[in-house]
Amino acid sequence: MSRWFDKTRGKVMGIAYLGIGIGGAIVPLLSAWLTARVGWRLSLQLVGGLIILVALPLAYLVRENPDGDRGGAEPAGRAPLRAAQGPPLDLRAILATPSFYLLALGSMCSIAAVGGTNQHLKLFLSLDRGYSQSEAAGIISLVLTISIVGRLLMGWLADRVPRRRVMLLIYLLVAAAIPLLLFRTAAPGAPTMYAFAAIFGLGLGGEYLIIPLMAGELFGIAVLGRVMGIVLTADGVAEATAPMLVGYLRDRTGSYRIGFFLLVAIALVGAGAIALLPGAPRAREVQSVP
Repeated sequence: MSRWFDKTRGKVMGIAYLGIGIGGAIVPLLSAWLTARVGWRLSLQLVGGLIILVALPLAYLVRENPDGDRGGAEPAGRAPLRAAQGPPLDLRAILATPSFYLLALGSMCSIAAVGGTNQHLKLFLSLDRGYSQSEAAGIISLVLTISIVGRLLMGWLADRVPRRRVMLLIYLLVAAAIPLLLFRTAAPGAPTMYAFAAIFGLGLGGEYLIIPLMAGELFGIAVLGRVMGIVLTADGVAEATAPMLVGYLRDRTGSYRIGFFLLVAIALVGAGAIALLPGAPRAREVQSVP
């Protein structure tokens, strides 16, 4: 999509990422329905089979470039996007800039906060708040439903205001939502839980789509694949270790309070890193396609 769209890239990314929100909203309810009827093993196999039957053929048929070329070259008849006027930056030059490490740190911290919350949300609702399986699945589905709105909203904003500000807004939404889980009133049907679902869902909706948008604005699309390969690897480490740490703290203390407040602190560190990124005005990109 970075090769197909320039000025409306944020909006298009938001629309394309709707699949994650729609699938995420449907699958918890579908999984609960299947598990009640055929057991969790078969239901997991059935849901996993959808990847092979639906996603794999679509991924095979997608066209990478507007001219139909599946290679990695810039599309014919179109000037490459650059991080600044002049030749495109190479990867070594990017790795020598503070902006790369601020982006990597910011995304790692926010992904850690999101991953730690998501992975433990159902356990927290069941163990600490007394939610039934269906009630917990309903809250998770609501979060992911609202994330659909978040994807469209954040993608739309990213085309109209500096993306650094949009990224900062997303990370602050994540940090602001997590403490709502710890309110004593976060019982089934409580307004606090719906407030959490709304705020966290909006932040979650923009979380993943803003990273490639910000990287493309800072460094251009010529090396976007390699830059995102490094950043997403770091994000994967954060997303894997944060839930383990939160689980360890829950086992040691008997409560999610310390773990969740740690996630808030991590999210705020990520927001601080993004706030330190230099401005990247849209004029620095070569806009060759209206």
